[in-house]
Amino acid sequence: MESLNRPGGNVTGVTLFTVNLAAKRLGLLRDLVPHARTIGILVNPNASIAEPQKKDVQAAVDALGLKLHVFEATTEGELDNAFATIEKSRTDALVVGNDPFFNSQRSKIAALAAHHAVPTIYEWREYAEAGGLMSYGTIASDVYRQAGIYAGRILKGAQPANLPVLQPTRFELVINLKTAKVLGLQVPPDVLTLADVVIE
Repeated sequence: MESLNRPGGNVTGVTLFTVNLAAKRLGLLRDLVPHARTIGILVNPNASIAEPQKKDVQAAVDALGLKLHVFEATTEGELDNAFATIEKSRTDALVVGNDPFFNSQRSKIAALAAHHAVPTIYEWREYAEAGGLMSYGTIASDVYRQAGIYAGRILKGAQPANLPVLQPTRFELVINLKTAKVLGLQVPPDVLTLADVVIE
């Protein structure tokens, strides 16, 4: 690929912007848990995106002078073990990395985070809807809609090389107040005003 604006060849598409929001997510999480000094990230080590996610979160943690713990899981059993380790390690807050396996286990992950009393931020709103504390990320329906539009244009004869790879322009913050209450967290009014969706 030559560039996002001129991908060249038969390549184009829409990016989900999954990695580059770590600093923003961490900032939002710290707004809810200002005392947090040790941050965890949960990743699937088998995923190609795991290393970029860890590096992105590490840079954000370093910029804030915090400490990072990395936790890994590839199976449901490993998720249980990871959250038990998260609690034992006294991790103050957690970022869940983007991964299809995690997405399929979002209800379990949200329940484990609540059970082990670890404030957690996720990428997709579906986690917050499943009981997770908060999410910040791309609006997936926008991305899928744009991908459909591109598919239609290509089917009508447009050359992929002439279609820039699109990046999302809208992101959403979802906060689950019920989960915040369970965790004993008071959501500051200025954070609530930033929220696109508040689950009560």
